Amino acid sequence: MIIDINPVAFYLPIPFVGWWPIYWYGISWVIAILSIHWFAKRNIATNANFTEEHVEDFLFYGVLGAIIGGRLGYMLFYGMDQILSDPFSILRIWEGGLSFHGGLFGVIVAFLIFSKKINIPFFEFSDHIAISFPLGLGIVRIGNFLGGELLGRPTDLPWGMTFWSDPLQLARHPSQLYQAFLEGPVLFFIMYFLFKKKMPRMALSGYFLVFYGFFRIITEQFRTPDSHIGFDLFDMITRGQILSLPMVLAGIILLIFAFNKNKNATIS
Repeated sequence: MIIDINPVAFYLPIPFVGWWPIYWYGISWVIAILSIHWFAKRNIATNANFTEEHVEDFLFYGVLGAIIGGRLGYMLFYGMDQILSDPFSILRIWEGGLSFHGGLFGVIVAFLIFSKKINIPFFEFSDHIAISFPLGLGIVRIGNFLGGELLGRPTDLPWGMTFWSDPLQLARHPSQLYQAFLEGPVLFFIMYFLFKKKMPRMALSGYFLVFYGFFRIITEQFRTPDSHIGFDLFDMITRGQILSLPMVLAGIILLIFAFNKNKNATIS
């Protein structure tokens, strides 16, 4: 199957500039942010210490943290040579390059700042938003697919796809769709099921880290490592898998604390 989709969805006329390209990847980010925002507002517990207005206010902090953290993380994890040769490249976000792991760290910092500002427990708010995160993650992976980014490894399976962006023009795993499915609807339904079980505080944040990290480690097996990095260990372990392992371990630690220390601090 040949995938030949223009990564530019359409062009906008900008005065004194000309026609500005609007990419599918950028559109996916907008839809992802709106989806997380919509569900987070819709799903607030009746006894929560925050309101819909708080969720709306957090949108600015969360998006800023995701973008800044994502860019810094990408450059530190995947583009250190570029930083050393051209330090200002870290500011050229329009050239592409965002890391989920860096973005997650940026969002955690945003949680810390915002929860302190509105004076609510950090994990009460992070547990709530964690339920909504998979909606955005799956949508952004669809954006990667439409943009011909993050190509999969070569395969001879019937559903192998040849992307316009692949210089080798090989049939590859549609790894973006694998990630979209596991990080999107599968992770969302797991998180929502756990939410309905009324987990102790901190548990949902822990479960999110564990399941996302686990799914990422699996799907990285079908994704081509960055060409300038390759494999990090044993010609089989990728940078994404190495970065996901601490997520799983951190999630397990949070779960241990949640079920041992916060048995009475449940969310509903």
